[in-house]
Amino acid sequence: MASTQAAPLQFQGADHLTTRLVLSTLTGRPIRISKIRESSHTNPGLTPSEVSFFRLLDGITNGSAIEFSMTGTTVVYRPGLIIGSANGYGASGGVVKHELPRDNGRGVSWFLIPLCMLAGFAKAQLNVLFTGPGVITSSTQAGDVSVDTVRTAILPLYKLFGMENNIELRILKRSCPGPIGTGGGGEVQLVFGHQVRLPKTLHLMHSGRIKQVRGVAYSTGVAGANNARMIEAARGVLNQLVPDTYIFSDVSSTPFIPVPNKNNAAAKEKIGIGFGLSLVAETSSGVLYSADMTCPPTGGEPPEDIGKFCAYQLLESIEKGGCCSQLSAPTIMTLMSMGSEDVGRIVLGKAVLGNEDMIHLARDLQTFGMSSWGLRDADDESTVVLSIVGKGVGNVGRKIA
Repeated sequence: MASTQAAPLQFQGADHLTTRLVLSTLTGRPIRISKIRESSHTNPGLTPSEVSFFRLLDGITNGSAIEFSMTGTTVVYRPGLIIGSANGYGASGGVVKHELPRDNGRGVSWFLIPLCMLAGFAKAQLNVLFTGPGVITSSTQAGDVSVDTVRTAILPLYKLFGMENNIELRILKRSCPGPIGTGGGGEVQLVFGHQVRLPKTLHLMHSGRIKQVRGVAYSTGVAGANNARMIEAARGVLNQLVPDTYIFSDVSSTPFIPVPNKNNAAAKEKIGIGFGLSLVAETSSGVLYSADMTCPPTGGEPPEDIGKFCAYQLLESIEKGGCCSQLSAPTIMTLMSMGSEDVGRIVLGKAVLGNEDMIHLARDLQTFGMSSWGLRDADDESTVVLSIVGKGVGNVGRKIA
């Protein structure tokens, strides 16, 4: 691991913040991010969600140093060792309890996806409980997917890299975004108990044919009939693609969140009301494509439209081709770059590879000392073969068996 006394790598702006913090933590390279929304007159600097992510990093690492400027527009992060839940509470192995504030506007998946990337490199098991008035388990208008999609489309990817045992994501309380897109009051627990020295080298060259579609329709605080209407609309589109389509229905009440006032210190209210749909298509070779949609916080969207548009979104993801979707590509690319010093290959759709986020990820990986990506045309015109040489950035906390 690089010395934390080295000069920090310099970045500007709040874009791709979690990606850069994950790469910094995995490689041990300190970073300095400046000009974070400095042109904003109303909300300069870090958002409550981003500050909460720094708190989460501090909770699962040992020896990290985080320095904010007075305005929050500049931050210096010096990473420590990823220790997992060793500092947690509880009698059974420790649980890191992370509370999200009411003004959090990001779905809990925004925290979970980077957290999973770090968990495989931790010294011990990671057990994190997300709680508080700001936990949103559904997808959001900010582009975050639902917890169901993380569980069905992201966690299975770790099996490709040799991490498959004792990995579980539990949705204890469901919630949708509040009326202004923030807050929800849900509760989610991530248990990631399979740590490896180095991720396996990946060779994924054939996407296969779609063999089944699975999904979850969820309603919180509204009639369960909304689920049936979403499922019927989605099946109307997807049954023409594959007959093996099953969508599970989950109806739950909305959790209360505290809203104390001068007249009643114990006052509570429900704000995480809504419904949504998560779909995942699996191919004969195990490749997963996903889609996610929820009703807007202001309402006004019928369940039939949510179901139909989510199905269309899934078909668009499948049409892009390749062996991973837009959602899973950053996780796969990062783990391939960290893996053993061998050449890994994967077929990607050109629409996935040409995305702005992927281009920024390739640049950031190179900035942190990872290998450049090699590209060549695949047999199919819409896909390319991407080659990555792993740098062997292993788990420094794990003892070699």
